[in-house]
Amino acid sequence: MPRLLRHYQLEQTDITSHRLWQNSLMDLKQLEYFVRVAELGSFTRAALALNVAQPALSRQIRLLEVELRQNLLKRNGRGASPTEAGQLLLEHGRGILHQVERAREELARARSGLTGRVALGLPPSVARVLTVPLTRAFREKMPDAHLSISEGLSAGMQESLLSGRLDIALLYNATSTTGLELSALVQEELWLIQPRPPGLQEDPPPPAIPLKEVSRLPLVIPSRPNAIRMHVEAEMANIGCRPEVALEIDGVTAILELVADGAGNAILSRNAVTRSIKPSAFVTRPISEPRMSIQLSSAVSSQRPSTLTQQATLNLIRDTARQLL
Repeated sequence: MPRLLRHYQLEQTDITSHRLWQNSLMDLKQLEYFVRVAELGSFTRAALALNVAQPALSRQIRLLEVELRQNLLKRNGRGASPTEAGQLLLEHGRGILHQVERAREELARARSGLTGRVALGLPPSVARVLTVPLTRAFREKMPDAHLSISEGLSAGMQESLLSGRLDIALLYNATSTTGLELSALVQEELWLIQPRPPGLQEDPPPPAIPLKEVSRLPLVIPSRPNAIRMHVEAEMANIGCRPEVALEIDGVTAILELVADGAGNAILSRNAVTRSIKPSAFVTRPISEPRMSIQLSSAVSSQRPSTLTQQATLNLIRDTARQLL
């Protein structure tokens, strides 16, 4: 009888452990749902990001609130925001979910190397230079991982980093912002891009042109809040002038096509021209008094610590950017 009793007790212990494990898995899902709603400030946006039905999302978070006996979110017509208790859980929840992700990644790494998905945002001019060599290096170093690259303006990419839609972004003239961790990559020089007159030889290179003289030229330039546009306006304002905007066009390819067609001049990095379909169609002139350059930085969310795959990707980006930019 004692042996049978002990066997029964062990069976009951196993059943209890299994139930606790099932509950832990459910709690982990609830925690992930709660963190995403708190970060995005909306059940609708969180449901889309998590690819779950909104009623199911709301139900799971309500079950979490019932179990913890705390109201975690203040619901209103504009969305949802964490209560005092919710803010405390958000801080712990981010760390817990990150540790779980790290554990999964470490196990996957022990089995087959770096895995997972990395979402990267690049400015259009940088994407022209980095996309192909970076993708090639990523596949060689991390064949079991997936890289997703999208183009965007610095302001929009900052929002995507904070909301979790991007893991890493390269930003021009980024300023310190709560929730973002910045690291300087390169200082890119900006050049005046002009159409090449018929018959003009490539050598010798044209002399530098003062910024005050550039301000008198018609420019084909991106619309605000493009970082290069804002930088050009700020630098010209410092010397008491402003740009003469002929056309506002968002897109490096479109800008270069218009410059080649004689619609005006552009201010871009030299790489934007060298990576274009026909670099010989343009004359690139350095800008002086003052020399024009813009800081390119990498940015990640300080609210969600990077996984090993994201860290490895960031190292690849730094190496590739410093070689090519």
